[in-house]
Amino acid sequence: MEDGSSAPEVHEESTCPLLDEQLPRGKGPGLCSVRWGLAFILHISLFVMYSQRVDLSIAIVAMVNSTGQETSLNVSTDVCPGLSPAPLNTSQPREVKGPVYDWTPETCGMLLSSFSSGYLATQIPGGYLSGAVGWKPVLGIGMLLSSVLSLLLPSAAELGVVYLALIQALRGLSQGVIFPAVYTLWTKWSPPQERTCLVNFADAGTALGTFFTLMVGGITCQTLGWPAFFYIFGGVSCVWCLLWFFLVYEDPESHPCISTMEKEYITSTSTQKGPCHSWSLPLLSMLKCGPLWAIAVAYFCCDWLFYTLLTLLPVYLNRILHLNTGESGFLSAPPHIGNWLGHIGTGLLGDILVAKSLLQLGTMRKLFTALGMLCPAALVLMVPYIGCNHITAIALFTLSMTFSSMTGAGFAVNLLDVAPRYTGFLHGVINTLGNLSGMVAPSVAGFLSSQILPILPKHACSGPWAWPSALWLQPQDHCDFLSTLK
Repeated sequence: MEDGSSAPEVHEESTCPLLDEQLPRGKGPGLCSVRWGLAFILHISLFVMYSQRVDLSIAIVAMVNSTGQETSLNVSTDVCPGLSPAPLNTSQPREVKGPVYDWTPETCGMLLSSFSSGYLATQIPGGYLSGAVGWKPVLGIGMLLSSVLSLLLPSAAELGVVYLALIQALRGLSQGVIFPAVYTLWTKWSPPQERTCLVNFADAGTALGTFFTLMVGGITCQTLGWPAFFYIFGGVSCVWCLLWFFLVYEDPESHPCISTMEKEYITSTSTQKGPCHSWSLPLLSMLKCGPLWAIAVAYFCCDWLFYTLLTLLPVYLNRILHLNTGESGFLSAPPHIGNWLGHIGTGLLGDILVAKSLLQLGTMRKLFTALGMLCPAALVLMVPYIGCNHITAIALFTLSMTFSSMTGAGFAVNLLDVAPRYTGFLHGVINTLGNLSGMVAPSVAGFLSSQILPILPKHACSGPWAWPSALWLQPQDHCDFLSTLK
C-alpha cells in the first residue's frame, strides 16, 4: 500500500460531485480548440489501431488455399430450409495475387487468436507505465511498433506459421498499452463538462476503423494482392505515427500553441496534474472499492455480447441465412457504422443532459449503462423469432450495436469519475477481464449453437447482469483511498 511519503504531490481529490463545483462556464464545446483537436487525433489513431486488429482476419481468406477445405461449426444449416445453402468454396479456381498457403482451419484459428494472447499481456503494464511516466511515450511507441510489425507480416508468412504467429503476438503486445494510455490522457485533457463527449468521440474511431477495413480490405486483397494490403495499411500507419509524435503533448501546460484561456479552463477543472501516481499503488484499497467491481462486471458482460456479434455475425449470415461470403462480409459492416454514430451521439447527449441539469452525473451514468446493455440484449433475443429475413436480422444487429454504444457514456468513462488518478492502471486491469470474455464468448456460443440454437442469444450475459452493474455504479464515490491520499 502506498503511504503519504511515497505519493506524488498532487491536489487532493474532491469527494464532491465534479459538476457541482464552481467551474468556468460559457466556454462551450470549443470544436476548434486544442482539446478537440486532440480528440480528433485520437479518433484517427484508434481508427488505425483497429484496422490492424482486423486486417489478418480479412486477408487470411486470400492467403489460404481453400480447395477441399470445409468449415464445420457443428450447426444445422436447415434452419432456413427455403433458402439454398451458400457454398463456402467456389468450384472455379480463384485468382489470388500473392502466396497461398495450405493452412488448416485450426491453424488459421491459432493465428487469429495469437493477437489476443499478446494483447492481454500488456494491458496492466501499459496502464501502470502510463500513470507513472506519462501516456505520450507509451501510446506512441505502442502504435509505432504495431505499424512496423504490420509491414513485416507478409515476410513472416513466407517464413512459416510460427513466425507469423509471433508477429501477431507482438502486435498484440504493442497494442495492449494503447487504451490504458488513452484513458490516462483524458485525466489531464478533459474538462468534466465535456468528458463524455470527448472520450466517446475519440473511441468512435475503433468502430470506423473496423467498418472501413471490412469494406476496403477484401477489395484491396482481390485487386492488388494480400501483401499489398499490409504494405499499404502498414505504411500509412507508420507515417501517421511519426506525425503523431509532433502533434500531441503530455498536458496543456506543455502545449506550445494552446491559448491561455483554454489552458486555464482545462487546468482549473482537471482532476490530475503531473504524474498520476508513484511506482507504488494502493492495491488492497482498490480491491475493496465496490464501484470498481461494478465497472469490471459491466465491462465483462458488455464485451461478451460485443465479441459474440463481432466474431459470429458473418458465420450466422453464411451458415444460417445462407448468404455467400461476399454478402455476409458486406452486411457485417452496417452494425459498426451504427456503433460509430452511436458513440458520437450518446457522448454529446450525455454531456448535454448533465450540463442542463436534466440528470445528475451519477444518474446519467447508470441510465446509459442500463440502456446500453439491456436494449442490445433484447434486440438480439428477437433474432431467432424473425425467421430467415436477413434484412430484418441486419437491422436488429445494427440497432443492437448502436444501443450498445450508450455504454460509452456509462461505465466506459466511469473510471475517470471514480478514480481519475489511477484510471490508466485500473483500465488495464478491467479491460483485461473484459477481453477474457471476448476469448470465451465465441467458444461458448459455438457449443450452445450445436445444442439449442434457437435460444442461443439468451445466454449472452449482458441482460441478466445489466441491472446489478447499473445500480452499483457510483460515479461520485471516490472510495476511501481516493479521498484520503494526497
